Amino acid sequence: MSLRSLLTKAIKRLTQGITLAIALPLAAITGFGRISNAFQGIAQLVSLIPGLPGDYLRVSFYALTLRTCSLSCRVSFGSFFAQSSTSVGSGVYIGAYCVLGACVIGNRTQIASHVQILSGRRQHERNSEGQILGSREEQFRPVIIGEDCWIGASAIVMEDIGSKTTIGAGAVVTRPIPSGSVAVGNPARLLAEPVQ
Repeated sequence: MSLRSLLTKAIKRLTQGITLAIALPLAAITGFGRISNAFQGIAQLVSLIPGLPGDYLRVSFYALTLRTCSLSCRVSFGSFFAQSSTSVGSGVYIGAYCVLGACVIGNRTQIASHVQILSGRRQHERNSEGQILGSREEQFRPVIIGEDCWIGASAIVMEDIGSKTTIGAGAVVTRPIPSGSVAVGNPARLLAEPVQ
């Protein structure tokens, strides 16, 4: 390993250590993700820190508060997780201005900007008169996104996506998408048959 790569690795580890130390009191305020309102408020606040320092701080905060979150992922400016029950694998990239509910994101998945991942597609009940009763956490369901996926800009995801799948920009995923597929449109439909 070259001296330059060793130095880069050392600087990255030092930066992660510093941002973990900064994120620790913020995570403690949220009960390490257990106090929902505090978690959401601080997640939104941390989403507004610009540049590379913000990317490191967001990942450090989520490593301390989400169910699982690898330090080797990236969460860009303006993006935040609304539910701490989320798991994020290693090598995951999340673009700017994404809102992510309860989900499981597999290793090396890439999510473009302005993507929304909802906590399932049945979050609001209606009473017998048709009035909305509001969102209840017990109705949230984690959306599972497999490894090595690409989710295009402004997609809305309400259902599971299998590994090695591409979701086109602006697609609205309302039904599960099998592994190895390409899906586009509203509602998302398969453009290419799954690769076996």
